[in-house]
Amino acid sequence: MAKYLAQIIVMGVQVVGRAFARALRQEFAASQAAADARGRAGHQSAAASNLSGLSLQEAQQILNVSKLSPEEVQKNYEHLLKVNDKSVGGSFYLQSKVVRAKERLDEELRIQAQEDREKGQKPKT
Repeated sequence: MAKYLAQIIVMGVQVVGRAFARALRQEFAASQAAADARGRAGHQSAAASNLSGLSLQEAQQILNVSKLSPEEVQKNYEHLLKVNDKSVGGSFYLQSKVVRAKERLDEELRIQAQEDREKGQKPKT
């Protein structure tokens, strides 16, 4: 009796283990497909999204920026930070979202500048 019970337990663990491994492979494939769908946004951009907690699109929406230009980002950041200041009746929560969005866009601008420098350099042979 105990032998059959042990066999049932072992088989159950094997089934759950296989299902978990299959789900993990599917999640990895979906993650890769999403990264490919984002196009240019490579590993660095994805890492920046994970660190800041905001995607590039969310950050652009928060700061109302359609095209990534440092001047427009800075101008909108300063305006939104001033408007949402607690001393003028603003929201600290919204102010923190504005700061996080600017950090995310600054990181994306840094990544773009780095990629532009790498493209500009000729490979040494």
